Amino acid sequence: MRGGLRAGKIEAEIRVKPIMYKPTTQEIEQLYQKLKKDAESGGYHLNPDEKFIKELVEGLLINQNRFGYQACPCRLAAGKKVEDIDIICPCDYRDPDLTDHDACYCGLYVSGKILSGEKKLKSIPERRNSSVPANAGQKVMDGLSQPVWRCQVCGYLCARPEAPETCPICKVPKDRFERFM
Repeated sequence: MRGGLRAGKIEAEIRVKPIMYKPTTQEIEQLYQKLKKDAESGGYHLNPDEKFIKELVEGLLINQNRFGYQACPCRLAAGKKVEDIDIICPCDYRDPDLTDHDACYCGLYVSGKILSGEKKLKSIPERRNSSVPANAGQKVMDGLSQPVWRCQVCGYLCARPEAPETCPICKVPKDRFERFM
C-alpha cells in the first residue's frame, strides 16, 4: 500500500488534535453587550451590522481562549502578549483609523458618519509594522515631579508615580500604558 503507513500516522495525529474552542451564543452576546456599552460610554460606535460584529466577537473570544487576551481577530497574533499588546482589542490603531478612515481596521468601531449611513465602510490599510517608530514625536521633559503615562489605545495622559490600573477613558488595563515623559 503506497503511503499507507504515512496516511495512518496523519490520521492518528488528526484524531488526537484537541477540538477548537467554540464560544456559546450566550458568551458572544455577553461580550457584544459589554463592547457596545463600553463603546457608547466612551463616545465610540460599533458597526451597525450586528451579524458581522458578532462574528468579530466570536474571534475575540477564541483568541481570549487561545492566548489569554483578546487579540484582534483580523490580524495574525504571535501568541505572546508582549508582542501582541498593540493589537489587543481595542487596538492601538483604532483612534488613528477612525480619524483617517472612519472605521478601525477590522470594522468593529466606526465613525458617526458610517453609523448614520452618510459614508460607506471601506477597506482600511494596515498600520501595524509601519516604518514610523511607536515613540516618534515623544518629548522628554526634565524637571517633572512625576512621570507622565499615555494610554496607547486612546491617548489619555496622566502624571502620577505609576500608570492607572484601568484607563478612565477607554477602560483598557494598566499594561496598555507607556511612559510618555
